[in-house]
Amino acid sequence: MCRNIKTLFNFEPSATPEEIRDASLQFVRKLSGFTHPSQTNEAAFNRAIDEVAHAAQHLLNSLQTAAKPRDRETEALRAQARSAARFAR
Repeated sequence: MCRNIKTLFNFEPSATPEEIRDASLQFVRKLSGFTHPSQTNEAAFNRAIDEVAHAAQHLLNSLQTAAKPRDRETEALRAQARSAARFAR
């Protein structure tokens, strides 16, 4: 599950609220062990996603770096190359 959580800091353009929420969803899924919570736990699950997303947004807004922003396309190509090398037959 957590393999889907991507680095969101120092990219141009910056992370969207949807990307932050998706990462938060994956994090809460990992912590809870639920992919889809029961009706009983759904409210707590969704509240946790909102709270993690809020904390993540606050963190991303607070971080500072002197490094140049990374390009999403370049990083995606690098990830594909790593994957190809890892799973080569």
